[in-house]
Amino acid sequence: MSETLRFHFDVDGDNFTSAGQASVQVKKILRELGVSPEIIRKVSIAMYEGEINMVIHAGGGEADVVVSEEYVEIILTDHGPGIANIAQAMQEGFSTAPDNVRSLGFGAGMGLPNMKRYTNTMEIESEVGKGTTITMRVNLEET
Repeated sequence: MSETLRFHFDVDGDNFTSAGQASVQVKKILRELGVSPEIIRKVSIAMYEGEINMVIHAGGGEADVVVSEEYVEIILTDHGPGIANIAQAMQEGFSTAPDNVRSLGFGAGMGLPNMKRYTNTMEIESEVGKGTTITMRVNLEET
């Protein structure tokens, strides 16, 4: 692969059954590009967790994926309520998900921690009342 590839996905905020479709498409693209299964697994987990968070907390959003020779970058953007306390939101088990979402098996407070765990870098920019942008990178070469 000698060029940078870019993909854009809309994440439907009203539909738990369609949440994860973008990560499935990215997984297929990366497999076709010959990316290692371990890297594909990391990208898929991080992206899926982000998609679910956008559905639960923000009414959906957008996912942009950049595939270069060195890394896969995932940029998740929403216009939801924002994250008031990022440090608290990063704690395993902390969740603001409502009970109806928890009854579906989501909202255990592992989304952001898993996103960080499976990526090489993760940056969160959030403004209460305006939304959140999360930028994650997974290096294609394991170090």
